[in-house]
Amino acid sequence: MSFTRTTEQASKYEHLEKMSVSELLTNINNEDKTVPLAVEKALPQIEALVTEIVSKMKMGGRLFYIGAGTSGRLGIVDASECPPTFGVPFDLVIGLIAGGDTAIRKAVEFAEDDREQAWKDLSEWNINPNDVVVGIAASGTTPYVIGGLEKCNANGIATGCITCNQGSPLAETARLPIEVVVGPEFVTGSSRMKAGTAQKLVLNMLSTATMIQLGKVKGNKMVDMQLSNHKLVDRGIRMIMSEIDVPYEVAQQLLETHQNVRKAIESYHNTNTK
Repeated sequence: MSFTRTTEQASKYEHLEKMSVSELLTNINNEDKTVPLAVEKALPQIEALVTEIVSKMKMGGRLFYIGAGTSGRLGIVDASECPPTFGVPFDLVIGLIAGGDTAIRKAVEFAEDDREQAWKDLSEWNINPNDVVVGIAASGTTPYVIGGLEKCNANGIATGCITCNQGSPLAETARLPIEVVVGPEFVTGSSRMKAGTAQKLVLNMLSTATMIQLGKVKGNKMVDMQLSNHKLVDRGIRMIMSEIDVPYEVAQQLLETHQNVRKAIESYHNTNTK
């Protein structure tokens, strides 16, 4: 299949090296402003994938992200932030990158070209039909990601993708594709820029909307967050104060006792409504 990789097309800006710092920043910012509008056009696709993820997680399934390079790192970032933000197990949302954990910090040559490795990586986690696998690739052509989704399809595992080119092989492979067409980058081919930003915005939506649907947010607050530093403990205390209208010291004691904002609030209500 032939298609145009708009992420690889020439930048509409010429002679970048001759621009002042102010001109560079203004032009990069102008390009960045177009990204949320591109994401907006993909909202129906994003909704379809979130709906599938929520359905599978309610059956005990997990969410996997697979990607290479920038795309893989973005998936790992989103997955790693779910436990502290929403209090879920570390193995509910899992990010896998071509080349393994070494590739998080340092590029592993040709890792993305191995069409079989993603399935091997997923198999180490006992992937099964209750799970959802989302392939992330700005180009929509990464063999590691496409090969992984093909194997998932063959094994009855739900597949989605996030790509920044229309009609790519990846989007054709995923059962629930998300295509956010951001166009050429400011620096030609540097898809860590607009394409990376688009992928991050979509990942924010996928995980956040899913967790809210699963009841991990109350009102607008992260009541299941992990209390992993003093800032978050203080935030938790103030959440409790806001919810049940008690002094700081009382809220602090409740949180120390229950080590969880939701449990502290529920305990207070249960004690004071009997």
